[in-house]
Amino acid sequence: MKDCPKVVENILDALRAADSVCIVGHVRPDGDCVGSQLGLALALENAGKKVTVWNEDAVPPKLRFLDPERRFQKPSAGKTFDVVVATDCAAYDRLGRACDHIGNRGVFVNIDHHASNTKYADLNWVSPREPSTGELIFDLCKWAGWKITRPIADCLFTAVSTDTGSFQYPSTTPDTLQTAAELVERGADLGHICQEVYQSYPLTRVKLLRHLYSTYRLVHAERTAYFWLRKRDYARAGAGTEEAEGLIDHIRSIEGVVVAIVFEEIDAERTRVSWRSKSGHVNVASLAEHFGGGGHKAAAGARIEGRPLGVQRRVLGAVKRALDAVR
Repeated sequence: MKDCPKVVENILDALRAADSVCIVGHVRPDGDCVGSQLGLALALENAGKKVTVWNEDAVPPKLRFLDPERRFQKPSAGKTFDVVVATDCAAYDRLGRACDHIGNRGVFVNIDHHASNTKYADLNWVSPREPSTGELIFDLCKWAGWKITRPIADCLFTAVSTDTGSFQYPSTTPDTLQTAAELVERGADLGHICQEVYQSYPLTRVKLLRHLYSTYRLVHAERTAYFWLRKRDYARAGAGTEEAEGLIDHIRSIEGVVVAIVFEEIDAERTRVSWRSKSGHVNVASLAEHFGGGGHKAAAGARIEGRPLGVQRRVLGAVKRALDAVR
């Protein structure tokens, strides 16, 4: 068992003293965000706390199996919480409209694994060594002495698995695999989780994949792959933006590609950019930070102001310079 950091002791003191807790996550929540929120929520409910869970955006369809009782509910206006916990969120503004519902609070807690975290709360437990926030919540539960039930194990296994690319990313550590094993021992249904998360996609996502494979481009001597997702592409596929999760991995997996990029239209003057790197020598978190974003060495993102082609030109130029620097 790892030694419990002082900040975690302080977080546990705040949670034990609390009656009401709100758990929020970032906009467009992914598996790590949703799994961490729900895992912590279930543990706190079992400890007798009144828990509210909410994000600006809805739970993606492929993750709804984790929340059969529909715990994600928008807090009523003016509601007061003894403790608010933000999980897997690197910056306060990434909470989106959730910020409007957590102003009446006691202690504000930030639990995250992004190196770019701005430490915006009263108590900040930020540990970039872990490849997922799910691992941090797992450790928190063990230090607290809270029983990890089968539903909690399902949530945390999903969190850990999705943020490590099903344990394929280089960020995966021996501790990560040990955590996964312990969660399976505690009842995580590996087969069901994999079926829901990795093997069950709607036809609309397949239509997005068709768009991806017909429009992606290779540049920089085929070391960079990129594609665009515009609003009209979602409309033609009948898909929601949550169905874009993981599409970047299809171009990342092309042999010879070092950096994969998705440009996603927000509006005429803003573009959401996601990067993935397959090389330890190309740190895409640094690229994202240059454009006002952040993330991890191998996975990062930013929202960039400017006309679409101008954004594309600037981003591809920065990637080329990064690639040329490691030749």
